[in-house]
Amino acid sequence: MQKPEPTSTQMLSIMMKSGLISGADLIASAEASWQRQFLETLTPEQLASLPYLFDFWAMPHQIAPSGDWRTWVILGGRGAGKTRAGAEWVRKMVEGAVPHAPGTARRVALVGETMDQAREVMVFGDSGILSVCPPDRRPQWIAGRRLLIWPNGAEAQVFSAHDPDSLRGPQFDAVWADELAKWRKAEEAWDMLQFALRLGDRPRACVTTTPRKSQMLRDLLELDTTVNTHAPTQANRANLATSFLKEIEVRYGGTSLGRQEMEGLMLTEVEGALWTDADLARCQVAEAPPLNRIVVAIDPPGTSHAGSDACGIIVAGISMQGDVCDWHAVVLEDASMSAARPTAWAEAAIAAMRRHGADRLVAEVNQGGDMVEAVLRGVDAMVPYRSVHATKGKVARAEPVAALYEQGRVSHVRGLSDLEDQMAQMTSRGFEGTGSPDRVDALVWALYDLMIEPAAKWRKPSIRGL
Repeated sequence: MQKPEPTSTQMLSIMMKSGLISGADLIASAEASWQRQFLETLTPEQLASLPYLFDFWAMPHQIAPSGDWRTWVILGGRGAGKTRAGAEWVRKMVEGAVPHAPGTARRVALVGETMDQAREVMVFGDSGILSVCPPDRRPQWIAGRRLLIWPNGAEAQVFSAHDPDSLRGPQFDAVWADELAKWRKAEEAWDMLQFALRLGDRPRACVTTTPRKSQMLRDLLELDTTVNTHAPTQANRANLATSFLKEIEVRYGGTSLGRQEMEGLMLTEVEGALWTDADLARCQVAEAPPLNRIVVAIDPPGTSHAGSDACGIIVAGISMQGDVCDWHAVVLEDASMSAARPTAWAEAAIAAMRRHGADRLVAEVNQGGDMVEAVLRGVDAMVPYRSVHATKGKVARAEPVAALYEQGRVSHVRGLSDLEDQMAQMTSRGFEGTGSPDRVDALVWALYDLMIEPAAKWRKPSIRGL
């Protein structure tokens, strides 16, 4: 006898239990008939409770990881759903199986950058605690005490990170800290919280923040007792205005500000960096102007195997308007790549030349010597090629190029985040990142060929006819 086909509701249950897809995603993508059939199986009480089943609706980054952690850090872009995740985590900690049953936590600290921000975002905000709690478990707000009290007796008190001393004395079994990377007294306030987080068997903290530069946040993320989840703004696009997403992508896509505020990535700015984030933010352009000359510069890896450094491949052009000291360069593409065989990076560099109609290919030959030219000509025997040999260290070569950026004479087409991350870690002491600054080396050779060497020749009396 043939087995009957499962109903849509049964299929929904099977797929949710298998972990293949979340319940919310499955319902949203199902046919209307499936959606109606699923909803018709629910009682009025179940329908009323459906909006409050956060584990059902949540995105992966909004669910606390398993394991024996002390701090869960949620890193996300603007609008990625961090506040909702923090409010729902507090709710999960304090609520019991029924309205008056005790939960895991009974004493909670809610800490924002300021008292107003903590109250208006964490408590009363559209994604704050009061908005996510079901009516029969919604806490009461006691304004004079800055306190939330749940029907089961659990309490959450609001604090300002501007006043770390206010955290001396109280004690908690749970903490929700919002926008920790913005706190001006982050280290002092966080230290006080750690002393106060001492009640219960497993006191825990949830941190929701856009990952601005913060040594405190970097140190926290490196602890063995810290776990983190991450999501860009786009992860929550179903709940955000399409016009908002389009506008921020056009204005900030591919910029360092966009990587921080939209992608939710932790950017690093090293002390003494030759290029600061402010420098790199100022040099962004949506598209290049007409250019008189374009080159592709290569910094070939010293070895060719799976673990080799990447081959730096940078495309840049120049607008020769006015005097040579007024010329302006534009970095067009970062085509750098890891390659186990030399012909792979040679093919990539020559393909970049053809894409941009470049006039010449410039390659450093300190490590490869004649082999570099041989490999390139093996791909294209007629490629316009010039070899360059480094006689100075990386920092000495990079400093004149960094000066061009300070003068506002170099722009970047948006989308060069990997190159810019390396640039931000190049200091007067050397490269502070991991591996080799292959992208920066190639950038330096490109701008030497386009700007620095022509300017040096122009200054010579024999060239100027003096």
